[in-house]
Formats: sequence, structure tokens, C-alpha cells
Amino acid sequence: MAQEEKAAIMFNSTFVRPARLYISGFTNIPHAKYFYVFLCFVYIVTVLGNGFILLVIYLHEALHTPKYMIVFNLAFADLCGSTALIPKLLDTFLFNRRYIVYEACLSSMFFVILFGCVQSWTLVTMAFDRFIAICFPLRYHTIVTKPAIGVMLLVSWVFSISFLVFIIKLIDRLSFCRSVVVKTFFCDYGPVYRLACNDISLNYIMTYVGVSVFLCMPFILIALTYVCISVALKRIASREKRLKAFKTCSSHLILVGIFFVPIISTNIATAAFHIHPNARIINSSLTHTIPAMLNPIIYSLKTEEVLNAIKKLCHRNKMSDLTRKW
Repeated sequence: MAQEEKAAIMFNSTFVRPARLYISGFTNIPHAKYFYVFLCFVYIVTVLGNGFILLVIYLHEALHTPKYMIVFNLAFADLCGSTALIPKLLDTFLFNRRYIVYEACLSSMFFVILFGCVQSWTLVTMAFDRFIAICFPLRYHTIVTKPAIGVMLLVSWVFSISFLVFIIKLIDRLSFCRSVVVKTFFCDYGPVYRLACNDISLNYIMTYVGVSVFLCMPFILIALTYVCISVALKRIASREKRLKAFKTCSSHLILVGIFFVPIISTNIATAAFHIHPNARIINSSLTHTIPAMLNPIIYSLKTEEVLNAIKKLCHRNKMSDLTRKW
């Protein structure tokens, strides 16, 4: 056996999988613990808010509709996404446990990215619901049915899981010989595969495919949906009816804004300008966590059906308490 072949075999057996990776994250940030405490507050509000929305939709039968199947799915993805990210982030940096087992790193990557992908396509499903409600109001109940929405949501889950299994398998074939330091706040896909020293061209291509499929395409589809909705609203003669119809879209538009705008802005700014790593990491961590906290607040304050459901559930609890006392 040639000496080069022996060296190649030793290289592959030695460097294919590091035992642990090091999450470098935030470095030399003054008063960083205040930021971690803020993230802890964000997580508590996220869990309480989304948990409350899930409970209200589950308990109130009037909300067992296709529209609120989508809301339930989004709240579930928000809750799980924050749970996959924030507790581990706090454990890593607040308690300085920055080393992570290789397999745990890939698992964390899978779940954090998965729930973000599901959130993105759930917002597209919401846009479809609003599009049919305003552009084809007479056919709404025949098109937007529980089975139809169920299939759309199921497809988003299955496709997201399949795509992520594939791209993580692409990482698993790499040899990590350059470094074990991941220069971000969690095991993100790009920072991890860039540590490899063999061919990463396929990983690079799949990164752009993922951004296109789970970020650009959903945003474009939602934008096109609202172009059609705007055209349909112009045909409504009464100004009051136009405002009433648009009001039903306001919650969704806010959700789209707080989810897509920060992510897209961060990616454009990172590509176009030199941004300090700490500023980029803080901005990225907030774009991953703040939308999930705000979403349930927007459902509660901007959606009349949810407010009515909350009032009825509270009234029901009061009546049951009075009955017990008597």
C-alpha cells in the first residue's frame, strides 16, 4: 500500500467526527449576563403565551376551525423552536458550558432549524387562508377545509424534516480537521460545515437551496398573495367593507413582518457590509427568539375570536366555581 493511501486512511479515521465542538458565541461583551437574563424572560413569556394560545384553541370548540388549526400549528412551532434554542443557549453561555458533543450538536441544529422552517411555511398557509377568504368568500368553506389545511401543514412538516435529514447527512460525511470552534451561538448549519477540510461545495449549494425554499419562496408567495388581496379589495365599493376585510389580515401581516423582515435584513446586512461578530450574533439570536414571544400577544390582542374565546372560558370557570360553592 502506498504511503499516500495510508495517510489518507489515517486522516479519515482520525478526523471524520470530533468528539466535541466548542460554541464560541459571544466574546468580550460587557454585562453579557443581562442579555442572558433578558433571553430567559423572553423564553418564559414565549412558553406562557404560546402555551396559553394552545390551551384556548384546544378547550374552545368554536376555534376548532381550519384557520385556528394553522394558528395552533404556528404556536406549537414557536414553543418548540424556543425550547430547542433558548435553554441550551443559556446553559452554554450563562454557565459557561461551551463544549457540546458532536451528535448533540447535530441534534440541536436539526430541531432549531426545523421549527424555523415550519414557522415560515405556516405563515404561507395563513396567507392562503386570507387569500381565499377575501378573493373567494363564497367558496371559502368548500376550499379551506380541515382536511385541506391538515394536508398543507403535514406537507410542510414532512418536507422540512426530509430536507433537514438530508443536509445533516451531508455534514456527517465531512472530515473536521481545521477547528472545532463554532463561531456562533448554537450549532448553526453554515458555521459547522465550514469547519470541514474536505469538499463542502454540496453543503454550500444546499445552504442556498434551503434559504430559497424556506425563506425567499415563502416571502415571495405571501407578497404575491397580498398583491391579489389588494386587487380584490379595490373592487369593493364600500370603504368600511374594505377596512373590515383588511383588518382580518392585519394580524397575519404583523406576524409576517416580525418573522421575515429581521431575518432578511440581517442576511442582507451580513452579505453587504462588515458587521462585528458580536453584533451579528446578538441580532441573529433576537431574530430567532423575539417573533415566537410576540406571536401569541398578537393573536390575543388583534384577533376578536380569540378574545371572545378567552372571555367565554373565564366566564365558564367563574360559573363552575359558583356552582361548586353552592
